[in-house]
Amino acid sequence: MTVDHVNDRVNDLGTDQFRAALGRHASGVVAITATVGGPVGLTATSFTSVSLTPPLVSFYIADSSTTWPKLRQAAVFGVHLLAEEQAGLAARFAARGADRFAPPTVWRSSEEDVPLIDDAVAHLICDRHETRPIGDHWLVVGQVRRALLNNQKSPLLYHEGAFGGFARHL
Repeated sequence: MTVDHVNDRVNDLGTDQFRAALGRHASGVVAITATVGGPVGLTATSFTSVSLTPPLVSFYIADSSTTWPKLRQAAVFGVHLLAEEQAGLAARFAARGADRFAPPTVWRSSEEDVPLIDDAVAHLICDRHETRPIGDHWLVVGQVRRALLNNQKSPLLYHEGAFGGFARHL
């Protein structure tokens, strides 16, 4: 099967069926933050590691995002792997027009002037490494300059349009 043939088959699915199929994949939930004339942020479930050497991570953001015009100006940004009890924060950071950094969001500025969200499982402070348009989204790759870990929390997951937690199998 050629790549073109695969792409044709995906396009034949239709947007709703394609979205439903992707919804079957559980993913971690992150908040992306930066300071561009004030704090900006959004929720992403497209986060992934890219490389260990150099340490690179990535996420995708929709071209239609109202946060993207500001966020794309940031040379440094934070990726916050959200904790299971932060579903409300994830929903607030995903909502259009919400004041994402107002209470009940608890945050502080890092030494790099990146908003750090309290109680996240981990914080990655990243320099923007590469940004490129792909389809109706932008791929943003960051080079991690430092990581802060919180080993006391479990991660927040997203599956079939809902937030949930992680249960270990013994």
